[in-house]
Amino acid sequence: MGLTSPVPAGVLAIDAGNSKTDVAVVTAAGEVLATARGGGFRPPVVGVAAALDALADPVGRAFADAGVTSVAHVSACLANADLPVEEERLAAALEARGWGTSVEVRNDTFAILRAGVAEPRGVAVVCGAGINCVGMRPDGRTARFPALGRISGDWGGGWGLAEEALWHAARAEDGRGGSTALARSLPGHFGLPTMYALIEALHLEQVDHDRRHELTPVLFATAAEGDPVARAIVARLAEEVTAMATVALTRLDLLGEETPVLLGGSVLTAGHALLDDGIRDLLATRAPKAGVHVVTASPVLGAALLGLDRLGADMRAQERARAYWER
Repeated sequence: MGLTSPVPAGVLAIDAGNSKTDVAVVTAAGEVLATARGGGFRPPVVGVAAALDALADPVGRAFADAGVTSVAHVSACLANADLPVEEERLAAALEARGWGTSVEVRNDTFAILRAGVAEPRGVAVVCGAGINCVGMRPDGRTARFPALGRISGDWGGGWGLAEEALWHAARAEDGRGGSTALARSLPGHFGLPTMYALIEALHLEQVDHDRRHELTPVLFATAAEGDPVARAIVARLAEEVTAMATVALTRLDLLGEETPVLLGGSVLTAGHALLDDGIRDLLATRAPKAGVHVVTASPVLGAALLGLDRLGADMRAQERARAYWER
């Protein structure tokens, strides 16, 4: 016997990141019927089919809890959907699953942007493992970057910051670069005496490659203690965040209007005063009408709101959905 819903299910909201996936079934009136969590969404590593198979688990659990078998619209904000052509391919693959009558796929940065604004208008810069920036207007215009790393002109993100810190520390110890406390604090984090010991441990995988991200907080702590090299790296990140936000505002003709600039991701929400102050000071000069805010709301809220936008839901529906995640 097929399942039926006592309340019409309007949106399947999906926020799928590299490390975890959150899904929610939301009515057109903004009522959240069910939520579920799954693992990371990594098509480049496992392939699209396998990634969607993994996604099917939390979606199936959410559908079962909500008492539905499909929805009117699937709003999916996905990691690794960095180019429009990738969004189109993933949308086609999701359509084949039959989870909703219509499907829209966006890069997961759009979820953080929409979660932080009352209407789809503003710019978001996200810095976690990597760095990305998107902007949008209510008329559907968007601004975005490929965000594919150095080949697309990007600098920053937790991994990039750790690599930069290691580079400076290695050169400081062997004499090719200026002195920096990073040469002591980075190996010290792993209980090692020197950068040479850390380099050897990383190369021989005695320290797991995935643990390199642990060095990013060490970089910020060293900068907060006054080390000039560490502070310069943090200042460069503030410059990069500001450049991305300013370009996105300019592309959307929002530089001269009161516009929210949202900051998200683990690096930008960690409360690093040196970085936060640097970004605000730079934006005050280059985009004086930008209102800077840190987004702490769950990104799946943004996916749900984008879905409700697509269905033409009123403000009460949006407020009802927001109240669920912000309670």
